[in-house]
Amino acid sequence: MDDASIDLQRAARDAAYSMPLELINPADPELFRTDTMWPYFERLRKEDPVHYTADSGFEDIGGYWSVTKYNDIMAIDTNHQVFSSEPTIVLPDPAEDFTMPMFIAMDQPKHDVQRKTVSPIVSPANLAYLEPIIRERAATILDDLPIGQEFNWVDKVSIELTTMTLATLFDFPWEDRRKLTRWSDVATASPDSGLFSSTDPEIAEQERRAELFECVDYFMRLWNERVNAPPQPDLISMLAHGESTRNMDRMEYLGNLILLIVGGNDTTRNSITGSILALSQNPDQERLLRADHSLIPAMVSETIRWQTPLAYMRRTALEDYEIGGKTIKKGEKVAMWYVSGNRDEEVIERPNDYWIQRPRVRQHLSFGFGIHRCVGNRLAELQLKIIWEEILKRFPRIDVVGRPQRVLSSFVKGYEALPVVIPTRN
Repeated sequence: MDDASIDLQRAARDAAYSMPLELINPADPELFRTDTMWPYFERLRKEDPVHYTADSGFEDIGGYWSVTKYNDIMAIDTNHQVFSSEPTIVLPDPAEDFTMPMFIAMDQPKHDVQRKTVSPIVSPANLAYLEPIIRERAATILDDLPIGQEFNWVDKVSIELTTMTLATLFDFPWEDRRKLTRWSDVATASPDSGLFSSTDPEIAEQERRAELFECVDYFMRLWNERVNAPPQPDLISMLAHGESTRNMDRMEYLGNLILLIVGGNDTTRNSITGSILALSQNPDQERLLRADHSLIPAMVSETIRWQTPLAYMRRTALEDYEIGGKTIKKGEKVAMWYVSGNRDEEVIERPNDYWIQRPRVRQHLSFGFGIHRCVGNRLAELQLKIIWEEILKRFPRIDVVGRPQRVLSSFVKGYEALPVVIPTRN
């Protein structure tokens, strides 16, 4: 870490501990862009683990609760009778004139039957089918990387591999696959993210909706092709022929598409980038990995904990509920901060260390728990495992040569750029 980064972290710690407790707002996206949220969560875990923020910073939603400790998050994430995923899994409520129902933001029984429709895509048999395809593509991507020249790892590797995989899952036209990346970014972007022509919230929202309508129109053409053909093992065909999904309206189709695109793209690509950054910052762990390739699966799990690619999930209380000495009232919003629970000192040994030989390395919250546990978790782990098996065959070093550029979001904890240089090949 350079001097400027050290100074930034010191200033963040001073601010986090000097600020009145009631003013702490973990959902401020600037904390995530600057990677300075850690001392705020540390203080909340110590002093106010079930914390109410009166002013969320999101227009028209008012206050929300933050749950920051591992066991409290588990208690809420597995209590589907009291805590609902409807109408959304993010803090702002959907606009009344632009709602996108999706199965992750549904409760039982509708959630279960829609999830079951697409779950065969990540069955053990299909993962075994996908593994050589992913490996071949990973090899091609890595073999095409420049040697001795700076490039953006996010764009050249992380996005490219995950977008290729996603295009395969959808059986999406190959030449248009980067549209998936764009739609994934747009779906979760804020007006001031830099993705739109204007930072004016109304103009940016109009642009966002226009692009998402483009997304659903594109996929509607694919739906019409698949629904009139025999069922195939791709996501669109599964949705088109599924008993619980074949009668979805346009906005529910869009909602489930965005869920599958973001879930299959953003999370894995940010963990791939996170692994490069984590190993660069922890050279002792990289030496261990290079000396013993059998540590790759453990490194993958530790990266997913350390990175926590989705920082939180929201629930809404269906009745009054007491936890941590506080009463969450019926109708109030609750953010389960996975990113904080994964650093809980009372549950995770050496939580701030990146430690690939960690005991119980799969003990983390990044995939969630209960009925909403990430359906694609094994596919995410598979992609990370493969890319690192192929990296270690080819490159004795990958040097991070500049600061990561992080996404302006308190939901997607990710990267826009990571400058690297590969000095030589094996």
